[in-house]
Amino acid sequence: MNIPAVRAIYRFEMARTFRTLTQSIVSPVLSTSLYFIVFGTAIGSRMGHIGGTSYGAFIIPGLIMLSLLNESISNASFGIYLPKWSGTIYELLSAPVSPLEAVLGYVGAAATKSVMLGLLILVTARFFVPYSILHPVWMVAFLLLTAVTFCSFGFIIGLWADDFQKLQVIPLMIVTPLTFLGGAFYSIGMLPPFWQKVALFNPVVYLISGFRWSFYGQSDVNVILSAGMTTAFLVLCGVAIAWIFHSGYKLRS
Repeated sequence: MNIPAVRAIYRFEMARTFRTLTQSIVSPVLSTSLYFIVFGTAIGSRMGHIGGTSYGAFIIPGLIMLSLLNESISNASFGIYLPKWSGTIYELLSAPVSPLEAVLGYVGAAATKSVMLGLLILVTARFFVPYSILHPVWMVAFLLLTAVTFCSFGFIIGLWADDFQKLQVIPLMIVTPLTFLGGAFYSIGMLPPFWQKVALFNPVVYLISGFRWSFYGQSDVNVILSAGMTTAFLVLCGVAIAWIFHSGYKLRS
């Protein structure tokens, strides 16, 4: 394992984050704060409890996941696309750095940024809505697992994209709608029976449900199933990344 190479990539990506602190950290936190003000305080005060939890507290895990998924994909995809755009990707491919080491550096840095953002949003939520964390260890585990999984997915998008516009296609047109439809603002148990079954085909349901369980001990699907589905998607992303580096798809052309 070429530890200095992994450390160099990781430190470079983290330095880029702190150079664009407003865009990377401050902007997502402020945007999520608006959700807390509108949904948690204004609307939440007029709604009842869901499973014994106030509506404002109930949506906290969903809002964190909403920001975490988008930022994980954005951070990882832009991190690897920029070398492709500038042409420095060939220096990385010709250097004594294995695909695993490159992935560890880029995905590790992107996941670190996403976890930092998730924790900052969690702290910010305390100023708007009182909440509790019933299983803090599971909460951190789901946070890390989700960040690494979707940073890996974002890494794939960055390798696939041919221009800056393609970096936003999947997050805006697929991931964000799936998050809103995945129980971020409601429990899927509130849906009619037919749509409850349809919702189970939405992978984001399992992420939000497992994460919410770590807070309040309530979930729409079994927590083990949630962790299993997320882990399976992580393995699938790993296989896709390995194939891309092995075949040279979008790397050598």
